[in-house]
Amino acid sequence: MTDRRPPTPDRSSTVAVRPTQASFPPHVLREYALLADGERGAVLGPAGDIVWMCAPRWDSDAVFTALIGGRGGYSITPVGRHVWGGYYEEGSMIWRNRWITDVGAVECRDALAYPADPHRAVLLRRLEALHAPATIIVSLEPRAGYDEHPLLDAHRVDGVWTGRTGRLWLRWTGAPKAHRRGNGEVLTFQLHLEPGQHHDLVLELSDQTLTDEPIEPDAAWRATEAAWRDAVPAFEGGLSRRDTRRSYAVLRGLTSTGGGMVAAATTSLPERAEAGRNYDYRYVWIRDQCYAGQAVAAAGPHPLLDDAVDFVADRLLEHGDHLAPAYTVTGDPVPDQHHLDLPGYPGGYDIVGNWVNQQFQLDAYGEALLLFAAAARHDRLDTRHWDAAVAAAGAIGRRWKEPDAGIWEIDNRPWTHSRLTAAAGLRAIAAAHPAPAQGAHWLTLADHIVADTSAHALHPDGHWQRSPDDPALDAALLLPGLRGAVPADDPRTVATLRAYLRDLTCDGYAYRFRHDQRPLGEAEGSFLLCGFLVALSLHQQGDAVEARAWYERTRAACGPPQLFSEEYDADQHQMRGNLPQAFVHALAIETATRLGRGDQKKDNTNA
Repeated sequence: MTDRRPPTPDRSSTVAVRPTQASFPPHVLREYALLADGERGAVLGPAGDIVWMCAPRWDSDAVFTALIGGRGGYSITPVGRHVWGGYYEEGSMIWRNRWITDVGAVECRDALAYPADPHRAVLLRRLEALHAPATIIVSLEPRAGYDEHPLLDAHRVDGVWTGRTGRLWLRWTGAPKAHRRGNGEVLTFQLHLEPGQHHDLVLELSDQTLTDEPIEPDAAWRATEAAWRDAVPAFEGGLSRRDTRRSYAVLRGLTSTGGGMVAAATTSLPERAEAGRNYDYRYVWIRDQCYAGQAVAAAGPHPLLDDAVDFVADRLLEHGDHLAPAYTVTGDPVPDQHHLDLPGYPGGYDIVGNWVNQQFQLDAYGEALLLFAAAARHDRLDTRHWDAAVAAAGAIGRRWKEPDAGIWEIDNRPWTHSRLTAAAGLRAIAAAHPAPAQGAHWLTLADHIVADTSAHALHPDGHWQRSPDDPALDAALLLPGLRGAVPADDPRTVATLRAYLRDLTCDGYAYRFRHDQRPLGEAEGSFLLCGFLVALSLHQQGDAVEARAWYERTRAACGPPQLFSEEYDADQHQMRGNLPQAFVHALAIETATRLGRGDQKKDNTNA
């Protein structure tokens, strides 16, 4: 979901670029962690700098914007020389920054209070000096409205700061010694801690007035710890249990109380420097939500499966044939794309909104049916869900011959992947539907779609090609065999995998398709979703050793926080694009589950 966008105009002619603020310099993406509570997320850097957060929800205007060149941020940084490390507490989105100084160590435990209040973001930060005294500089500069609205009316009563920034009310506890700087827009102070001493800071940001008592830190930490313990399953029996739980925690953190899972927490992080491929992923892609639900279903009937089914079913019942490819977490339309008055992350731009709101993507209907079928195998569908499945199947029947934007959102064509995914969904839901006559009708339609696609989009070499008028290969063409459009041992499935490995992989990294005649890694980064698809395809064909090698190589393409971006620059070992990319974490869960199970059956992996 990356390429079909209007070309990015020359920024010098469209926006007045502000200088980057030295107080929050950018870091490479692999060093950023994410705090998330389902309703919003905060991107946290190695200097204890929160440089991106939208409030009160994912697609709201950002209040911290330094990630894309704004001034807004919230940092907690040791004084003097230090080196950084950090880790997530297992099965949670609680992050611990740790700095080793010349004399000792300092930790900052960070989280968004969980479970979340849809109207109020609560940032919990607990500092502790280990082994030796420590001095820390704390700086808070909220700027709502994507950096437009500074802190106003900041005042302190009984050691608690309150104020306004744009449409948000602010309350900050634990900083009684902070003073105002820069026309009162910044609150800052130095904190000295003795060995073993800890200090709590609690920042509340709300679109409603804060008339209740301030959050009590110990109670908030206990509730957050308990909620994460309950939220993330054990995942016994698969590969890399801790990594699988990490990916599930990420998906849980990206999923709102309404069930919608955003594709990523950020906007405008570049896939390629100054290449114009910078998009806003703070919305719910139907396809990605279905990937996540299917991945979870492979492991068990965990709550994220129900969230996916409910959100997708609601959109289908409301919009039917006019299902949009993406929505906000509240089910509203995605706003049009436009620029902000910000420099952007280095090599990137400052885009919010997304032109996906103008597209038709046929494969979303097929993925919805695959999701419903996976849920049916766990007996998780009710009457409303079956009605949504009927709506999706009906839409395929009426629209499968239309050109669509496809999985990569490039341009409108009769994409092979889209049609075969629709057929796979029809086959899967037919097998699950309790009425044989209805199932038979869907199977007949699936057979017709596959036969027509094979007649027009099968390469002379025997593998699937991208579309009737495009003989090239595409990583998405691995999915028809995986999802059951055609059998795993069908010659077209086998030939497509062999051709893909030959033409679209390099040094153990997988790519979507060829942009031009340049070497694969020069045109774009390795697409991490595709690496996991290769592992699943090899596993399905019975090659357990190569499947495991592909899984291990792909899951290593991240930084210390173990968050995946969309792409990975294999030459520079750098992450590219928005983060964390939900569909990569989803396929990591599915791959670990299926490879760990060892079921190398010659059928589709959804069985």
